[in-house]
Amino acid sequence: MEQKVLVAYGSANGSTEEMAEAVAEVLRTAEITAEVLPARSVTDLDRYGAVVVGGALYAGRWHKDARRFVRRHRGALAHRPVWFFSSGPLDSTASQRDIPPVPGVRRAMAGLDARGHATFGGCLTEGAQGRVARMILRKGKGGDFRDFAAVEHWAAGLAKELGAMAHG
Repeated sequence: MEQKVLVAYGSANGSTEEMAEAVAEVLRTAEITAEVLPARSVTDLDRYGAVVVGGALYAGRWHKDARRFVRRHRGALAHRPVWFFSSGPLDSTASQRDIPPVPGVRRAMAGLDARGHATFGGCLTEGAQGRVARMILRKGKGGDFRDFAAVEHWAAGLAKELGAMAHG
């Protein structure tokens, strides 16, 4: 049976969704079937052999849809390979050094024996929804700090690992 990978995401303004799409595109290039869905819309994981969960970071916490997804599907996630990614810092720190997962993500990773995590720079631009987002923008702290080359490099590592699992 072909292994299908779910890339689920929690995103308020769409930038984490774009990163999830980039992860899936790298997997597809490696001839791995990948489906990208908003975390809140996933009802079961029966069709997926592996899962990647991405969440935008807000005030040191993963997006609520990503947190709820992990909680709701904990049993199913425990029986398949899982990776996490976070998008968040509104500066260049994620490109300069490895940023560890926030405490809630770290706990989820430990409970599920997740295979890996990466934190990528975030994006907050004019038109973003939410009171806190608008406040950050008013203070001039927004911008697009996503590094798609880093996202693609990380996803290529996942593809290699998934390929080894399929043939090993």
